[in-house]
Amino acid sequence: MSTLALAIRDSSTMLRRNLLHARRYPSLTLNLLLTPVMLLLLFVYVFGGTMSGGAGRSAYLAYLVPGILLMTIGSTTVGTAVSVATDMNEGIIARFRTMAIHRGSVLFGHVAGSVIRALASVVLVGAIGAAMGFRSTDATVLEWLAAFGLLAVFALAFTWIAVGMGMSSPNAEAASNSAMPLILLPLISSAFVPLDSMPGWFRPVAEYQPFTPAIETLRGLLLGTEIGHNGWIALVWCLALTVLGHRWSRKQFG
Repeated sequence: MSTLALAIRDSSTMLRRNLLHARRYPSLTLNLLLTPVMLLLLFVYVFGGTMSGGAGRSAYLAYLVPGILLMTIGSTTVGTAVSVATDMNEGIIARFRTMAIHRGSVLFGHVAGSVIRALASVVLVGAIGAAMGFRSTDATVLEWLAAFGLLAVFALAFTWIAVGMGMSSPNAEAASNSAMPLILLPLISSAFVPLDSMPGWFRPVAEYQPFTPAIETLRGLLLGTEIGHNGWIALVWCLALTVLGHRWSRKQFG
């Protein structure tokens, strides 16, 4: 069997293993989904009247949903860090290393499975947003495809970072703690309030961190707002995080 065929076969097996684990233990993914869903409900129905500045809850819902969708990706990839740390500390990775399998297939299984779960979670949270009244009637089919592509690339980038965090953690609890910035970063972005409402000294931090450019790009694609340079910044962040996470993970895996 050729090296490519071996890699494809083993990667498919590891992906199937990862998805089976997610199906047998769905509580981890569902628990991580509670944060973005609860924030969506809280900010729309409790704070929406105030946060909208008089524009109404429906306008604030439209503003909020793109940020919540990207926050969902950050939340679900925490489960990836926990899953990787669990594998590293229960001895299964050591067993895989002794077997005649393609070495990269183990990481591929975690990454591909995590991206699939993240996108499925985005669809679920997006459906909740639609049930609450979110609409994107002006977006074309091409803009919807671009928005989905952005979410997929963003999920891939943060999944690789989460894999690196999981491999460097001594246990699952430490992996969960080290991955918390993936949930907290959206709180200091433009997900909930515009950048021009923030203090001048804090605005650059919020503006150039990974989530804000991606959120503004997603808003532009779905709602027709100005994207400006945010699209390029978001893509650069995704590429940089993917390369960093991939090299970090491969170096630790050996």
